[in-house]
Amino acid sequence: MNILNTHILTLVTFIPAAGGLLLLLVPRRDRDIRIFSLIVSLLTFGLSLHLVARVHRMLPGFQYEIDRAWISTPNIHYHMGVDGISMWLVLLTTFLTPLCVLISWNSIHERVKEFFILLLVLETALIGVFTSLDLFLFYFFWESTLIPMALLIGIYGHGRKVYAAVKFFLYTMVASVFMLAAVIWLYAHVGSFDFVTIQNAIRTGQVEGFSTAAPWLFIGFFLAFAVKVPLFPFHTWLPDAHVEAPTAGSVLLAGVLLKMGTYGLLRFNLGLFPEQSRHNAPWICTLALVGIVYGALVAMVQPNLKRVIAYSSVSHLGFVVLGIFSFTQAGLNGAMFVMLAHGISTGALFMLAGIIFERKHSYEIADMGGLATPMPKYATFFLFITLASVGLPLLNGFVGEFLVLSGAFQANPWYGTIGATGVIWSACYLLWMYQRVFFGKVTHPENSTLADLSAREQLALWPTAVAALVMGVAPLLWLNIIDPAVQAALTPFAQVASKVVGQ
Repeated sequence: MNILNTHILTLVTFIPAAGGLLLLLVPRRDRDIRIFSLIVSLLTFGLSLHLVARVHRMLPGFQYEIDRAWISTPNIHYHMGVDGISMWLVLLTTFLTPLCVLISWNSIHERVKEFFILLLVLETALIGVFTSLDLFLFYFFWESTLIPMALLIGIYGHGRKVYAAVKFFLYTMVASVFMLAAVIWLYAHVGSFDFVTIQNAIRTGQVEGFSTAAPWLFIGFFLAFAVKVPLFPFHTWLPDAHVEAPTAGSVLLAGVLLKMGTYGLLRFNLGLFPEQSRHNAPWICTLALVGIVYGALVAMVQPNLKRVIAYSSVSHLGFVVLGIFSFTQAGLNGAMFVMLAHGISTGALFMLAGIIFERKHSYEIADMGGLATPMPKYATFFLFITLASVGLPLLNGFVGEFLVLSGAFQANPWYGTIGATGVIWSACYLLWMYQRVFFGKVTHPENSTLADLSAREQLALWPTAVAALVMGVAPLLWLNIIDPAVQAALTPFAQVASKVVGQ
C-alpha cells in the first residue's frame, strides 16, 4: 500500500497518456477504440478514488508527495503532490473523462482513433496541472493542455471551428508568456522551480529584490490565470470556443480547463504573493462582480443554447474569483465548492446540449420548443441539472454560492449585495431558456418525432445528476477535506493583517 501511495499520482496522471499511446496500436475498428478508451478512463477514475479513500483529512499540507531530481541544470524536480484543494480537481477530471467518452460514442464518425487519443492526452495534461509542485513541470502541463484542446475544437468542432481554435490558442498562450517570465525571475533569484522552496524563501525574506518585483510577478501570474478563468474582460475567447467545440471538448473546457485559472489564482497568486493579493483585491473583486452580472445579462439575450451555457460560466466563475479574493474561510471554501459544482452541472448541461444537437444539428433555441412532449426523460434531466446550476437548496449549486456570498459579505457588504444579484439573474436566464426549449406546443413538426434519451446517454447523465444531489445533501464530504487546505492558504493573510494592525 505504501508503494501505491508513493506512486499513485504518477499512475493517475500518466495512465491516460499511456492509454493514448497504446491506442496507436489498436486497429481502426471504431467500436474497439471506444471501448478501450472507456476502459482506460474508468481505470484512471478508479485509481483516483484511492486519493480520497486514503487521505489524512485533517492534514493541511501536501500528501502523496513524490520528489525526484529530474534535470540538474536548470534545477528541475519531478515533484508532485495534492492537498484538499487540488485533490478534488483531479477527481473532477477523472470523473468527467469517462462521461466524455460515453457522450462521444456516436457523435464522432471520422478520425475516431485520433479523437480519443487527444481526449486521453488532454486528461493527462489537466491532471498534471493540479498535481505539479515544480513550477517548470506545472508550466509544461499548463501549456500541454492547449494543443489537444485546440485540435479537438479545430478538427471535430462545428461552423467556424478553426477560427475558434486559433482564438483560444492565441489568447491563452500569449497570456501564459507573462507567467513564464515571472517563473524564470523566481528561478533566477531562488535557484529552484520548487513551489514549496520558493514559497518558504519568499516568506522568510530570502529573495533579493522581491519587494520591488512582487507587483510585476503578481500581474504576470494573474494575467495567465485571468484569461483562463476567464475573468471579465478577458472572456471573449470562451463563447466561440464553446459553441464550435465538440460536446466532449465543451464538457472538459467548462468542467476542468476553466478551473485551471481559478486554481492558479488560489495556489500561486495567493500562495506566493499574499501582500500583493491583498493590495489588488479591490479591483479584482470589482472585475469578478462585473463578470457575475455581465455574464448573466448577456446569457439572457443569447439565441443559441450553447452560448447561454457559455456565458453562464463567465458568471459562475466570477463567484469563484470573488470568493478567493474575499480572504475569508467561508469565501475560499465556497470558491472551491463552486468550482466542483460548476464542473458537474455545466459539464452536464453541455452534454445535454450535445444530445439535442445530434438529433437536430442546431443549437438555436428558436428551432426548439415543446420538447418535453416527445422527450420527457431528456426534459427531466435538463430540469434537474438546470435547477442545480441555478442554486436550488439541496443541490450542489446552492452550498458554494451561499458560502461565497457569506465570505463576500464579511469582506465587504457591497460585494455580497451585488454578488447576490447574480443568483437572481441566473434563475432568470436559465429558467427562461428551459421554458423556451421544453414548454408550450411543438413549434416545428419534425420535433414531435425526436427520440428520447438512449440507455448510453442516460448512463452518461446519471452520474452527474447523482453527484449534484449528493454534493447538495452532504457537502461536508467535500468540505471536510477542503477546509484544512483553505486554512493553510489563509495563514499568510492573518500575518499580513497583523502587520498592518501593528503599523
